[in-house]
Amino acid sequence: MIRVGILGATGYTALELIKLLLRHPEVEITVATSRQEGNPHIAAVHPSLAGRLDLRLEDLGPVAVASRAQCIFSCLPHCASATVAPQLLAAGARVIDFSADYRLDDAETYATWYNEKHPDAERLGKVVYGLPELFGEQIPDAQLVANPGCYPTSAILALAPFLKQGLVDPSTLIIDAKSGVSGAGRTPKLTTLYPECNESVSAYSVGRHRHTPEIEQILGRATGQKVNIIFTPHLMPMDRGILSTIYASPTRELQENELLPVLREFYQDEPFVRIVEHLPASKDVSGTNFCDITARLVRGKLVLISCVDNLIKGASGAAVQNFNLMYGFPETTALY
Repeated sequence: MIRVGILGATGYTALELIKLLLRHPEVEITVATSRQEGNPHIAAVHPSLAGRLDLRLEDLGPVAVASRAQCIFSCLPHCASATVAPQLLAAGARVIDFSADYRLDDAETYATWYNEKHPDAERLGKVVYGLPELFGEQIPDAQLVANPGCYPTSAILALAPFLKQGLVDPSTLIIDAKSGVSGAGRTPKLTTLYPECNESVSAYSVGRHRHTPEIEQILGRATGQKVNIIFTPHLMPMDRGILSTIYASPTRELQENELLPVLREFYQDEPFVRIVEHLPASKDVSGTNFCDITARLVRGKLVLISCVDNLIKGASGAAVQNFNLMYGFPETTALY
């Protein structure tokens, strides 16, 4: 039985993580942290956990958390996570980090996109990126895993097979993605208030979304090519889900009957990637750890459509997938 701790346990991804871990036969959740006053019971913050987990949220330092848990899931915000991860690691804990703090390779890129000086810059470029479909061999021995972003998961999984085989031009990639409101987190914001986002679709962070360098870097690392993307995210009036429509220019003339076999061969041993013939919808993967992908040719251009649940495959499900690989459990444990 692995003792598990959760830092920043009040958010949506933390709730989904707890629900998954409660199904895991080899996990005991021993500590959950929050800065809320009064050490509230977990069910007071997440009512759906009433009667399922008898635990109070505590405001604890990293050393105290590490003394009570072997593996720590950090659901803390960007910059906050990297301030505590070194102490957790020094205390002997393994860490799965939900923030972007360890996804990028260098401090300069991090500072450019996150407007903060990195608190643990010497580790950048040395941390395993927790996308098992591409980096599964590196995850079992990792002490620290950088859990992927939700938008990057949908885009990277769709594009990697074609880039790896040199079938698309890496400088012509356009990613048009839509996300449910839970992707913005649980902290109240004007743009995510019901009257603002209901019955409306809006683009945001055009040309400056923080997931841009992550997608480019990881696709480059996985395929050995320099990748440039135009990434435009949109906010959709739905609770959860991501649908990415991706456009690329082939490097040779492709036939439509070639496309799905490329994807199927690449992911033939991956339990959570489903290559589908129909046009997938976000509801097809809602509440699951699956990524559904299909491909079409339109006027000589490759069009990829990829769907994930932003809270599961885009966050907590991927974290449990990584946890399973780190501790030698079947990769699908608690995820089917």
